[in-house]
Amino acid sequence: MTPDPLTPAARALCDAMSAGFPRPEDGAAALRAAARTHLGELPPGAGAVDTYAKDVPVRVYEGEADLVVVFAHGGGWVLCDLDTHDRLCRALAARSGATVVSVDYRRAPEHRFPAAEDDVYAALEWAAARHPGRPLVLAGDSSGGNLAAACAPRARDRGGPALAGQLLLYPVLDHRLDGGSAATYAEGFFHTTAHMRWYWQQYLGPDGDPGAASPGLATDVSGLPPTLIVLADCDPLRDEGLAYARRLSSSGVPTHVQLHTGMFHGFLGGLGVLPEADRALDAAAAWLRSLVCP
Repeated sequence: MTPDPLTPAARALCDAMSAGFPRPEDGAAALRAAARTHLGELPPGAGAVDTYAKDVPVRVYEGEADLVVVFAHGGGWVLCDLDTHDRLCRALAARSGATVVSVDYRRAPEHRFPAAEDDVYAALEWAAARHPGRPLVLAGDSSGGNLAAACAPRARDRGGPALAGQLLLYPVLDHRLDGGSAATYAEGFFHTTAHMRWYWQQYLGPDGDPGAASPGLATDVSGLPPTLIVLADCDPLRDEGLAYARRLSSSGVPTHVQLHTGMFHGFLGGLGVLPEADRALDAAAAWLRSLVCP
């Protein structure tokens, strides 16, 4: 029998998260309900302030460090919200000291590309105006990592807010899903390749431009801010994350990759359960602090 590539604790959590999680054909409503089944142990929004960035709902976690992180949650552009990622954002703010602005962007299929990207960029501009002179970082997990990676070149090309960095947690970067990891980890590791293909279909619709929505395929990635990419080894999206890191590095962008073996897509949801999740977030928080005090 082939050894399980996941650690025993990761396998237990992966199977628990996968149990009863709907298939893509069950539709957005079923998937959204499942995503909200297990929220954090603290009341959503505890210690944070809900407000609006222009017309976009955001939740702000105030920190003491001279750093602002604009965070886009994952969920295939279809699932999740401020509450599902409340615990992660609170932990990131607490460990880094940064002020974290979590963005409740419009979701597909009701609002297709580039609506979510537009909302995250609006929140970035709002955060820059609200905190003038403070270093700004774009961050996100999974599809939120896609939105963060897409907004960074927008800021570069449109004379937008200057960015101190981008933090991409197992990001979605390439609609083609043709890396080896998309085949190797297509099933059995919570996030499936079939789900990812369905999410892309919901996000783009029949007329969307998949290339334009894929930051990993951007023509020019030079001049982007220092980047940390956090990846799980047993993830269909692993190889596109590695490919993007190579492109950034070859274009002169200071790029760091943290590849966590024995972990699956979404493993940061295991804070307090998976030691690797806590170590990964601690390392990401340390990297964020280094942007202010190298």
